Amino acid sequence: MGRGRRGFFDDLIRLPWPVALAVGIAGFAGIRYGVPAFFARQDGPFAQGLASASTSLAPLAWIFLAACALCALVAFVNARNCRRLLDSRTGLESLAAIGWREFEQLVGEAYRRQGYHVAETGLGGPDGGVDLILRKDGRRTLVQCKQWRRRQVPVNVVREMYGLLAHYSADAVRIAAIGGFTRDAARFAADKPITLIDGPTLLALVHSVQTDARVTTPAQPAATLHRIAPAFAAAVPHTAATPDCPRCGTAMVERTNRRTASVFWGCTAFPACRGTR
Repeated sequence: MGRGRRGFFDDLIRLPWPVALAVGIAGFAGIRYGVPAFFARQDGPFAQGLASASTSLAPLAWIFLAACALCALVAFVNARNCRRLLDSRTGLESLAAIGWREFEQLVGEAYRRQGYHVAETGLGGPDGGVDLILRKDGRRTLVQCKQWRRRQVPVNVVREMYGLLAHYSADAVRIAAIGGFTRDAARFAADKPITLIDGPTLLALVHSVQTDARVTTPAQPAATLHRIAPAFAAAVPHTAATPDCPRCGTAMVERTNRRTASVFWGCTAFPACRGTR
């Protein structure tokens, strides 16, 4: 069962907090000064009466500004909590321990750190639908978040998301599910612009965009990290950042060819996406 229709201030909370504050200031100026100025230029006693009563609009203007400022504050707090939520995830259990709403926000924040513009549609929910719309480089991607812990996503869910591509004029679909996907679902998505993101792949994405504070933790000392680093240094030159997949835009990881022992960049969404670099 999806979420209900949202109101104006609900939408404002989901925008970046400076946008909500700017809307409040613009609305205040329009109500307090713009409306009286407009009616002052009109003919007729009714318009002139409204223009002369401009002071009565001042309380309404202040109320609108205060409401928008409150939305900006809530948006700021939500964004800060979302950043902390993503940076505190350490494993699959920590992804499964949060609520479905927080899980959706976590996925959105991960893509936001990859440079995507992320819009929360409010059309999804615990039972499915489009949860996020990603925009980057002129491409639009639909995202559904499934926090199923003991169930695999069946093929009918993937078909439904694929059917929404034309409705939203989107270019691709991504489905993030902790429990993974059935074989039929993976087979259906193989030759389509659909990226299936299972639990380990999602965790790799989260770790790749976490802040530097997450690189070294008390459970994994810096000495351990230095000990495994030389194994890759001779094969692949060090790069400043993890590249994105040229096919689907997902973060890539280093992989080793079993036959030649050469190291290359592979898409974390493999086998759904076979992009390499």
